[in-house]
This record gives sequence, structure tokens and C-alpha cells, in this order.
Amino acid sequence: MPIDAGQTAIVVAVPEAEPVVERWRRLYDRSASVGVPAHVTLLYPFLELSRIDESVMEQLRALFARQPAFEVAFPRCGRFPGVLYLDPDPADTFRSLTAGIVEQWPEAPPYGGAHDVVVPHLTVAEGTDETTFALIESEVAARLPVAAVATEARLLAFDGSQWVTRARFALASR
Repeated sequence: MPIDAGQTAIVVAVPEAEPVVERWRRLYDRSASVGVPAHVTLLYPFLELSRIDESVMEQLRALFARQPAFEVAFPRCGRFPGVLYLDPDPADTFRSLTAGIVEQWPEAPPYGGAHDVVVPHLTVAEGTDETTFALIESEVAARLPVAAVATEARLLAFDGSQWVTRARFALASR
């Protein structure tokens, strides 16, 4: 899916995963080279940036304020065709947050409606050959699990060359 200036996404950044995945993301994940941190996507694409006003921001703040911060682990790798990722546990909290956003903005289905089922994941590498995927998976799996605490969601916007954090939404204190 092409990325145009003004497109937005809502993600949960996972800085705890960077030491394990940064090298591979830099080489094999296009989003890393344009400013996207290691993350689990909640919704992409979200609304065009021009549609995000203070009312939308307030609705997002309220939605995320209802979700307590949560611990998440990434104990294993997973695969989609052409993609190697870290599999979050639990994944249901990410699914619930995505469902909450889509409930308020049904015109913004996950991945533009391209997939019937949304699988929360943290992309490590994409678009390479099986031998390279196997090497990356072996090296990454040896450094798992990654443990993290999700405390916020971020609204990212593409400015034509980089993804930029436009807002941070705190999750409720635990």
C-alpha cells in the first residue's frame, strides 16, 4: 500500500525490543528507515492528518485512558508470507484497542480492509529470501523473550519522507 503525506497510524512503540530487532529492522523493514520505532500497529491507515482535529484527539485520549497500562512479552517469532515478526503475548489487549478505535472510526478499517483477521505483531523483517529469514529468526529467537510494559499509544503521521510522532496517548496507570 503506497504511503502518501498526511497518512497516519496509531501504534504502541516497544523500545524494549530495539536491542533485539534494530539491526534487522534497519536492513529489512522499510518503516524503520523512515522513522518508525519497533512497534505493534493498532491501526494503519488511520484518518488523514487533515481530518484529525481536537475532537478526534480528545476521543483518542479518552479511549486510551480507559485501558490500563499492561505488561507484554514477545516470547517467539512468527511468520506471514514475506514477513518475520515477534508475536506478542497477550495479543488480545492489542486486538481490543484496535477494535475500540475502529468502533469509533469505522471508515478506517485495519490495513484498509485488506485482511479479514488482524494479527498483532512487531515486524522484524520483510521481503527477503527464506535463507535470510531463517538466519534472522535464529538470531532473534536466541535473544527472546523480550518483556515490555505498554504505557502509551502514539499517533504517527507521514510527512512525505518520515513518520513523525504527532501525539502520545497515555494508558491508565496500573
